[in-house]
Amino acid sequence: MHGKPLIYLDSAATTPKPRAVIEAIDTHYSTGTANVHRAAHELSVEATEGFESARQRIADFINAGSSNEIIYTRSATEAINLVANAWGVSSLERGDEILITAMEHHANIVPWQLLRERLGIELKVIPIDADGMLSLDDVKNLISDRTRLLSATWVSNATGTVNPIHEMISMARESGAVTMVDATQALPHQPVDVQALGADFIVFSGHKMYGPTGIGCLWGRESILEAMPPWQGGGDMIDQVTFEKTTFNTLPWKFEAGTPHIAGAIGLGAAVDWLSGLGMQAVADSEAHLVEKLASTLDAIPRVELIGRPTHRAAAVSFNVDGLHPHDVGTMLDRHGVAIRTGHHCAQPTMQHFNVPATARASLGVFNNESDIDALDKALRRVIEVFG
Repeated sequence: MHGKPLIYLDSAATTPKPRAVIEAIDTHYSTGTANVHRAAHELSVEATEGFESARQRIADFINAGSSNEIIYTRSATEAINLVANAWGVSSLERGDEILITAMEHHANIVPWQLLRERLGIELKVIPIDADGMLSLDDVKNLISDRTRLLSATWVSNATGTVNPIHEMISMARESGAVTMVDATQALPHQPVDVQALGADFIVFSGHKMYGPTGIGCLWGRESILEAMPPWQGGGDMIDQVTFEKTTFNTLPWKFEAGTPHIAGAIGLGAAVDWLSGLGMQAVADSEAHLVEKLASTLDAIPRVELIGRPTHRAAAVSFNVDGLHPHDVGTMLDRHGVAIRTGHHCAQPTMQHFNVPATARASLGVFNNESDIDALDKALRRVIEVFG
């Protein structure tokens, strides 16, 4: 990149794709292109087998009770919108409360605001402190007899903060609330067991876990998914259609209207195979060391201020340089071959909390090592020296 070895530190935005994922997608398009669930010819049979086999492997990856609990979506964002428009519209009424955190991605804020305008529900926000962490006491105090849903991120995409999600879920469930976890930034970095987690829904995105773009998943408890009405109508989500009445397909296809992203699902299946081969506990252990080195390295550079200092952090560190705009920092680091993210990270309320318009963010993947952090250190010191 610009004549320098590429140092990629932007996996929180999207991950590079392993060769196994690229080859799985290429094989589908090169030798197996066909629609799924719709034909008896061999290509369609093979495409359907690849599509549904990937669903089962994704279910196994998160220890789902059944592959019927895995709903393919376009993204984690669409998965949250599915819950809002299927479960939310059918289950909530005026005065009901939804509880989120102050560190949410916009995707876990805006759908609930739209529902607030539509249904008259209340949206309550768990605050965060100067270190970018929330308090379980605040969670407990904000849960009321009107709380119907706790929807919270497991890991902040802006600061890397890891929330005490198991305890939060337990508190919410004790009050009778439904729980949803945005696991987008958790799944690529640690083992996830949805049965042990105890939530009712989790959402995640393929392209942040070494899979293709345009594919994500909603996992939900089978009983709650069964009770939810469809969100979108069209092909493959139907059982019978007449002009008088339509009956709907069984899970998981009830929520998958139209031709799906077949190659995306196959690619995501390859990605979970690849991650499973590495071992998610090994990934977590390796990255825990690297993210601590990343934070301490940045903290030691003069004029660099870390944005958020959580006691438990996963894979990402946000920072600013005194006197320099984050976009200038990112642009100049790029000239050194170092790719980071700059901006508000689709988390503007988090930026407002820290009283900054934007940050620079370095984030790690399984392919990074200590030499990448050393390269960032050298390049950032040089950028600060040049700008003066």
